[in-house]
Amino acid sequence: MKRSSGGQIQSVAPGSLWERAGLRPGDIVLAVNGHPLRDVIDFQFYSADYELSLVVRHGDGPERELRIERQFSDALGIEFTAPTFDGLRLCRNRCKFCFVQQMPKGLRQTLYLRDDDLRYSFLYGNFVTLTNWTEDDWQRVGEQRLSPLYVSVHATDRALRARLLGLAEVPDVLEQIERLGDMGVEVHAQLVVVPGLNDGAVLERSVEDLARLHPTVQSVGVVPVGITRYQCRDIRTMTGSEARAILSWVEPARRRFLRQLGSRLVYPSDEIYLLAGSPVPGAATYEGYPQLNNGIGLTRLLRDDWSRLRRRLPVAMKGLGSATLVCGTLIAPTLRELASQLASASGVGLRVLAVENAFFGPTVTVSGLLTWADVHAALAGQDVGRLLVLPGAMFDAAKERTLDDATLEEIRSSVGVPVLTADCLSELAAAWLRLGQEQEQAPR
Repeated sequence: MKRSSGGQIQSVAPGSLWERAGLRPGDIVLAVNGHPLRDVIDFQFYSADYELSLVVRHGDGPERELRIERQFSDALGIEFTAPTFDGLRLCRNRCKFCFVQQMPKGLRQTLYLRDDDLRYSFLYGNFVTLTNWTEDDWQRVGEQRLSPLYVSVHATDRALRARLLGLAEVPDVLEQIERLGDMGVEVHAQLVVVPGLNDGAVLERSVEDLARLHPTVQSVGVVPVGITRYQCRDIRTMTGSEARAILSWVEPARRRFLRQLGSRLVYPSDEIYLLAGSPVPGAATYEGYPQLNNGIGLTRLLRDDWSRLRRRLPVAMKGLGSATLVCGTLIAPTLRELASQLASASGVGLRVLAVENAFFGPTVTVSGLLTWADVHAALAGQDVGRLLVLPGAMFDAAKERTLDDATLEEIRSSVGVPVLTADCLSELAAAWLRLGQEQEQAPR
């Protein structure tokens, strides 16, 4: 058996099979049934048996073997300190539009990691390019049926794809996706559109090529390239007319795919609809939101959330005062429309503050890439009311830190009024009601 660094346990569910077997936080699980562990996927896969033999070590102590009889009804009940035990596979591509390479210094260290790790694709929906796979990777994906996977295609033309990825040569991505299909693995593809390179007829061909691989290819996201003021390559952002041109052919194609394949298959990003000045389509057309991790469909969810909220709007919201909602410039018109309707229906005062991104540059318009420094500057001299609402997308997954490493506690101290994060109006309404109840119960 090969040696393994193993995975360190962060927590064990009380009363679980694993706690009864003697596993504790800090233990390092090295192998299961003779298989060295590379990551949490290995642990889950090789633990799917009735009789288990675990090789475990605590710190620098000796290895010990635990023998466990497990029923399939027994939940795993273990959290590891990291999902991968042998590090993170980094990207070897040199994409001229890579957003990570456009990052300035001074941000959280994790923001500079360019992963291209198939395990993060399977676990979290991260997009990978398939350019760094070994034969062992292919064998593993087939054995463990790691499906679905999320693949950055960008162009199906092999030479152009190599140019976009900054490599001299790349494997044929269509052949790779076909091979995944033969293994029973489904794929969600992404096409990042760089005007003048892979748009127009090239984009149409890429979509048609991927459509021919349905049902292996379950969805195709079409996303405009993101450019910060730090990029020094000869590329630019998508214009409104280019966004309208994409929608003019992709909407008929979606209807055709629905007739032929039973799925619309292609999903233009929210940015494309907003740039084009076109309404986002209805919820049914997103078919379960297969590319939500890519941000596709968030605007529709925001609108539908308000539609549900307005039918059951709490009377108690009236008289709670005013609040300021912060957002990026792209979603601002939509949010102003919805906030105005909420204000009219509830009697609360809502002001939407669209913050221009000075840190990354005005070409970056999404709320998720706002820094606290830019928001703080925009708030200077402003009366924010009784409540400041920041987009949850501004923060990390734990909703604790912004891109420029400001914490919620630091923000609250500097603003002087309650601050909360919300990604939809129902979250705002619920938090606002809690705030009102807390203030009523506070001693006078």
